[in-house]
Amino acid sequence: MSTVQISASDVNKLRQQTGAGMMDCKKALVEANGDFEAAIDYLRKKGAKVAASRQDRDSNEGVVIAKTTDDGKRGVVIELNCETDFVAKNADFIAFAENVANVAIASSPTTLEDLKALEIGGTKISDLLLDQTGKIGEKIDVSKYEVITADKVIAYIHGNYRLGVLVGLSADVAGADEAGKDVAMQIAAMSPVAIDKDGVDARTIERELEIAKEQIRAEGKPDDMVEKIAAGKLNKFYKDSTLLNQEFVKDASKSVGQFLNSVSKGLTVTAFKRVQLGA
Repeated sequence: MSTVQISASDVNKLRQQTGAGMMDCKKALVEANGDFEAAIDYLRKKGAKVAASRQDRDSNEGVVIAKTTDDGKRGVVIELNCETDFVAKNADFIAFAENVANVAIASSPTTLEDLKALEIGGTKISDLLLDQTGKIGEKIDVSKYEVITADKVIAYIHGNYRLGVLVGLSADVAGADEAGKDVAMQIAAMSPVAIDKDGVDARTIERELEIAKEQIRAEGKPDDMVEKIAAGKLNKFYKDSTLLNQEFVKDASKSVGQFLNSVSKGLTVTAFKRVQLGA
């Protein structure tokens, strides 16, 4: 008879690793004297549905779902992963991802962990993910969850659920839906790093300047010109990599900021999120 004390947290840990039932996990740990690897072997020998063999697999396939509330004031985007494209295209898998996104919309969780703690049909999402892993035979998990709020939020899904975008606009004006979709497509295609240059973090700016300076020195430019030329390259980076300063893909004569201002004076982007499958 084992004298090892098996705690509730140990049982829960094994359940999280394997997807097996709580009582089965407790019995397995007792029989294995608290040895997790031996407990997993015990479960497998008893024919338990074990997800542990999948926990170290890469799950870079899946779907990205983006949705907004009915009033268009809040949006969420989630990434549900699996291992193969075959599973990702399955209607039941996509429906499950939609249900997770619907719960996120309805309950407004703050973090990914909070989302997984919510329930669908009386069962926690974290437990449903383990059940799906055991049922499908692939590692299934929600790897990303993003949310934004704004006066007008537009959701866009690109490339057969491979990429999702949320765009928050400063006002809900005439033409906002169409303009927001155009900007979302811009974000999908051009992957900006920030809304404008004020949103670029200091580390990125420092890195871009250092790269520029190395390039300039390699070209043999005089030292007294390095700083000036580097500043010009940084401005080019802002133009290429910040959303409002990028050339608008549907009209290269305008920046995205100018396009939005033409829709309604002062209209701008207040937030955006871009989630790409496996990235």
